[in-house]
Amino acid sequence: MRLELSAEDQAFREEMRGFFTTEVPQEIRSTVLEGRELSRDQIVTSQRILNAAGLAVPHWPVDDGGRDWTDLQRHIWHEEMQQAGVPAPLAFNASMIGPVLAQFATPEMKRRFLPATANLDIWWSQGFSEPDAGSDLAGLRTTAVRDGEDWVVNGQKTWTTLGQYGDWIFTLVRTDPEAKKQSGISMLLIDMTSPGLEVRPIELIDGGHEVNEVWFTDVRVPGENLVGEVNQGWTMAKFLLGNERVGVAPVGAVKRALARAKQLAGAQLDDPLTRARVAELENQLLALELTALRVVANSADGAPHPASSVLKLRGTELQQAVSELILDLAGPASLGARGAEDSDLPGWARRSAPTYLNLRKASIYGGSNEIQRQIIARTILGL
Repeated sequence: MRLELSAEDQAFREEMRGFFTTEVPQEIRSTVLEGRELSRDQIVTSQRILNAAGLAVPHWPVDDGGRDWTDLQRHIWHEEMQQAGVPAPLAFNASMIGPVLAQFATPEMKRRFLPATANLDIWWSQGFSEPDAGSDLAGLRTTAVRDGEDWVVNGQKTWTTLGQYGDWIFTLVRTDPEAKKQSGISMLLIDMTSPGLEVRPIELIDGGHEVNEVWFTDVRVPGENLVGEVNQGWTMAKFLLGNERVGVAPVGAVKRALARAKQLAGAQLDDPLTRARVAELENQLLALELTALRVVANSADGAPHPASSVLKLRGTELQQAVSELILDLAGPASLGARGAEDSDLPGWARRSAPTYLNLRKASIYGGSNEIQRQIIARTILGL
């Protein structure tokens, strides 16, 4: 297969690179490039700039604001965005509920939610995982019972990422406790200001506040907020999770992080063991990049090739390995994690340990790496 870009695709790459490096404020891109935490306003500002240029949701249907791009163009768009340090459009909006609404919602629901979702006028949260229903999502126990024109929701969701910023939450609820567990689930859109809905923070190992519990106590939800048909939720959940796994290999971001690690290493690169470690990571990353191009070239009709599981698996492993390299380069300075900004320790060194710890999640979300190994064994190796 051909792995060199055509003149047209190279021009497209230059167009994306030029936009991302000139139209998105440097202050936002520097926050990403230096590994600092983005604020809610920075994420919203960035996505609105992208949306105004038609670059926030190119993978949506054209009638709903998407672009008729090839898979390779979407890959280039995503890679250049990561390389430039531009925050990717909020995944809950752009990659999760947006495509679900475009596929399953009524025309009225599309008009109400899709433009606001693309522009991040609504910040969506994901209400899937529960304390006993994470990997076994169909085991969820949050219930929705019909009462007149409304649904009454009771239960608990957990690991709700950035739920502290959420305006609405798309939620899987059990609407038929007597049916087979996958068959008794529906999807509801719930206003997070509804009485009886409570968001409780979970402190992570890196000391940050990124995920939350969401509790529902007799929360009344208008019947019109049901997506699709009653008990069709499992079909939408599978559709959403399939979209979530597309583009989950952060090739551009890992390339950027590894290049920065070489800059930060300074005199440590004189150590042959450090040089060998960097060279090994560069070779593995190059192999991953070429695999990503092969996957893109073999995807059909927007459907991910089974080899995309290889990208997720290796992409997250390399992402973690680079974060470990930076942690080792920081050495004892990494113990100053989350120290004050006026600390004598370099900011990148103080952030290295929280970043290393935070990225342990990468091998779990988007379909755990154990699940990806099963997919590779079954669909690629035929085991």
